[in-house]
Amino acid sequence: MQQWNGYRPGTGYYDELVDGSGTPRPGCQHLLEYLKSLSVQELADRHQAADATIRAMGITFTVYSDGENIDRAWPFDFVPRIIERREWETIQAGLFQRLRALNAFIDDVYNDQRALRDGVVPESVVLKSRDFRPQCQGVSPPHGVWAHVCGTDLVRDKDGTLYVLEDNLRVPSGVSYMLENRHVMKRIFPELFEHSRIMPVDAYPGQLLDTLCSLAPDVPNPEIVVLTPGIYNSAYFEHSYLAQQMGAELVEGRDLVVGEDEYVYMRTIHGLERVDVIYRRIDDDFLDPEAFRPDSTLGVPGLMRAWRKGHVAIANAPGAGVADDKVVYAHVPALIRYFLDEEPILPNVPTYQCVDPDDRAYVLDHLAELVVKPANESGGYGMLIGPAATADERSQFADLIRANPRNYIAQPTLMISTCPTLCDGELEPRHVDLRPFVLQGKSFNVTTGGLSRVALRKGSLVVNSSQGGGSKDTWVVDTAADAGPGAVDDGTVGGAD
Repeated sequence: MQQWNGYRPGTGYYDELVDGSGTPRPGCQHLLEYLKSLSVQELADRHQAADATIRAMGITFTVYSDGENIDRAWPFDFVPRIIERREWETIQAGLFQRLRALNAFIDDVYNDQRALRDGVVPESVVLKSRDFRPQCQGVSPPHGVWAHVCGTDLVRDKDGTLYVLEDNLRVPSGVSYMLENRHVMKRIFPELFEHSRIMPVDAYPGQLLDTLCSLAPDVPNPEIVVLTPGIYNSAYFEHSYLAQQMGAELVEGRDLVVGEDEYVYMRTIHGLERVDVIYRRIDDDFLDPEAFRPDSTLGVPGLMRAWRKGHVAIANAPGAGVADDKVVYAHVPALIRYFLDEEPILPNVPTYQCVDPDDRAYVLDHLAELVVKPANESGGYGMLIGPAATADERSQFADLIRANPRNYIAQPTLMISTCPTLCDGELEPRHVDLRPFVLQGKSFNVTTGGLSRVALRKGSLVVNSSQGGGSKDTWVVDTAADAGPGAVDDGTVGGAD
């Protein structure tokens, strides 16, 4: 294994921990001094300790491969990504702003449709979205909020600018791995948490519970459940983890029933118990066979009837995915101006919409330079990374775009930032993104940091774990010279989380 002193950032990329001359970025000095103090053997020992901890804690994820589900140990790299607290405060404000606007937009889509009439977003883009649900029209969920949990993906370009890559509003996953990454780091590097002002992340399960409780009908002790498709789902570890952390029941569709009174009940050994809030981790299509796919065996017949009457709250609400559409994403800056009368704090990546004839012509002429994405896929599937694609692959994608232009957007290939990562015993720069999680119910919360995903293959820009990516702990570090113990809440520094 290589010692830290041998690390060299890549040319032409922004490295998250050091600049081009190898000088630590703000907030990274202490970590880098510590890593330099470790011998090659000590680094190897910490790496092995991290792997052993992940196995002992049973942290897994599932990869769908050749029709078989394969549980794998969670891929984790022990060199954290660091963000200075002052920068984070700007990011946090931008995330709040974005989710406020998106929820106002979703509520408008299913009620007044002012933004469509005023041409802020073309009506055809919204009403032809795969995730527009006519069954949701006329519904007004508590607080006017539809997307209660949002995982927004951020990437940093070569000049250091952070861009919003996409908003995940349907069933965003990964927060359990963010929490477990921190647990692993504190086990293998406890001394770092004694001397660094690292903001905690462990409040998330309590904040999620508070958010869900704020959605409940007027009952003193609402019954909250996490609805999972079951053990074969790739995010089942997360479903069970969050239910356990919140003290909520983990249920499948067969555990719930809608009564003749159109309330939702959970089957228990003591009989039926009423359910007030459902944190669903099932896509809309499978949520209720009466309303959506009739062949679904994962959902609950009649659930939409109970939800429309306000007898049960569902997070994220059905229909919230209409704002998850990547074509709608291109209009989010305009939505922020329209609904909030504010300028966007976080910029979008410049985006070409293939449904627009001029944009489409440009995309088809520049496929070798662009990343092309389908409007409603996730996990990095169905993409074309133009610079890495063959001529045949680009030709096939051109046909797909011409056949269904509404389904594709394109963006320039950003020089996504890197972070030192242990690969085959060597510390090398690898590309990273960041997924913070934002909660909105009666109030807002955002994780201090998020899940940093890392592309473990050299040169790859695909960070998804399902396609060979890994993850890192993310540290938001307070570097304010005058920040004494009272500058942050008790327990937020020194590893108290």
